[in-house]
Amino acid sequence: MAIIDVVVFEIGGTLYALDIHLAREIVEMMPITPVPRAPLHIAGIINLRGEITNIIKLNEILALPENEDRENQKIIVLMSDESGGSNLGIIVDNVHSVIQVDENTIDKMDSAFSKEAYVRGIIKERSDLDGEEKTELIIWIDLGLILNALKEE
Repeated sequence: MAIIDVVVFEIGGTLYALDIHLAREIVEMMPITPVPRAPLHIAGIINLRGEITNIIKLNEILALPENEDRENQKIIVLMSDESGGSNLGIIVDNVHSVIQVDENTIDKMDSAFSKEAYVRGIIKERSDLDGEEKTELIIWIDLGLILNALKEE
C-alpha cells in the first residue's frame, strides 16, 4: 500500500490534485506581465524574488472556463527540474490542502482517455461534515503529460 502526497486545488468549482513533489511553493496571486503574441495558455511572467517565472493558465490547457472571481487565486510554482529547467507556475482558483492518499482509493483512468484529458486517476476523498459522511471526487491530473505536450508545441 503506497501513500501519495498531493496538493488539492480548485479550478472552476472542481477539485484537482497534483503530486506534492512537483510543487516548489504556493504563492498569492501577484501582477502578471503579459508577453506579446504568447499562446492563450500563457498568462505572462512574474518576478518572483528576483527570478523570472513563466505563468500558465491551467484552465486554458484543460479547456475549462476562466473563473471571474480572482480573490482566492494562487500560483503553484513548480520545481524547475519538472518543468525542463525553467521557472514555471500555474494559476489555480484556490488551493485547498495537502492530503495523503492511499493508492487503493484512486481509480485509474483508461489509458486512451487519460492521455487526452491529462488525467492520472480519480481520488475518492471521504469527509465527515456535520455527522454526514460524504465522498468527494478529486481529479488527479498528470502534470508531466501536460508539460510534455507544452514542450512539443
